[in-house]
Amino acid sequence: MSSGELAALTSPTRNAISAARRVVVKIGSSSLTTAEGGLDENRLAALVETVAARMAEGSQLVLVSSGAIAAGIAPLELGKRPKDLATQQAAASVGQQALAHAYAASFARFRLTVGQVLLTADDVVRRAHYRNAHRTLHRLLNLGAVPVVNENDTVATAEIRFGDNDRLAALVAHLVGADALVLLSDVDALYDGDPRDGAAGPVREISAARDLEGITVGASGASGLGTGGMASKVQAARVACSAGIPVLLTSADLAGDALGKADVGTVFAATGPRLSARRFWLAHAAGAQGRLHLDEGAVDAVLRRRRSLLSAGVTGVEGAFEGGDVVELAGPSGAVVARGVVCFDAAELPDLIGRSSHELPFEQRREVVHADDLAPLT
Repeated sequence: MSSGELAALTSPTRNAISAARRVVVKIGSSSLTTAEGGLDENRLAALVETVAARMAEGSQLVLVSSGAIAAGIAPLELGKRPKDLATQQAAASVGQQALAHAYAASFARFRLTVGQVLLTADDVVRRAHYRNAHRTLHRLLNLGAVPVVNENDTVATAEIRFGDNDRLAALVAHLVGADALVLLSDVDALYDGDPRDGAAGPVREISAARDLEGITVGASGASGLGTGGMASKVQAARVACSAGIPVLLTSADLAGDALGKADVGTVFAATGPRLSARRFWLAHAAGAQGRLHLDEGAVDAVLRRRRSLLSAGVTGVEGAFEGGDVVELAGPSGAVVARGVVCFDAAELPDLIGRSSHELPFEQRREVVHADDLAPLT
């Protein structure tokens, strides 16, 4: 290993992850289950032992676990992961019970109590639900329990699913105010090409978005048991890092090192400041109901001067939204630059766009999106 590679394994980002007091750990389906035998008790026990060891050193951990659907495949004699939603939900209803029981029994060996938290995208998109999840997770941690979070596949629908637990893990990391996020899968690092290609090598650290240029990542897992793949892990890492949370990505087999010296896998340095819960919700969790198109002056005001969006800077409106909904804000090129809570219904805006405040009726002389309700994305 070169001196540069050794330095990458002892970086400030790795030191921060190793010293983190509150850590979110996400484990993928392929690392816990097999299509033939359902849950792999040995793999789950090894993970629990590693988590318990880190907790014994004074850290608090939240486990975001995939595996409910995969755990239900064998008991229902399905043979492989189902593709239709109804069968996925049926498998999850069987698998979630098996998964929860296995975690509770395994953590009990270390006198640790497990609290199961099932979430759907609706629980994060809706502001009130988001606050409730925040309170529940924080209370579990303060009581010394281990929150085990999973997407509620039993009731999730195609429209409201997170899509994969990597994104869920990034959202949970912010919800609990984590100091680090560790993503565990069946690949030991991010590679600069197909890991099956002998010429590809591991990328040890991502310090900025430009470090990802030229790197092609897969969109689906190789095992057929999960829904993520490297693409979703990289996107989840970018979400977490943009909110000030460093990320380590490696294989479940290296969990002990990942939660120890953090000298394995790929780390993603935090690239943005810690966001308030509201701004993070706006930027990454809330569902956008429409889009406003802005001129260059309005983009400058929103992004660089952190001002409110006024009607004079709006050039177009898309969608059927109401005042109080979240909308995307796009610049002249069409790229989305921010998200925010709009103060007008979509039907009201066409008569207002491009007009200065003094040209509007008194009752309409207000911001289209207030600065306090804006979350820049660039």
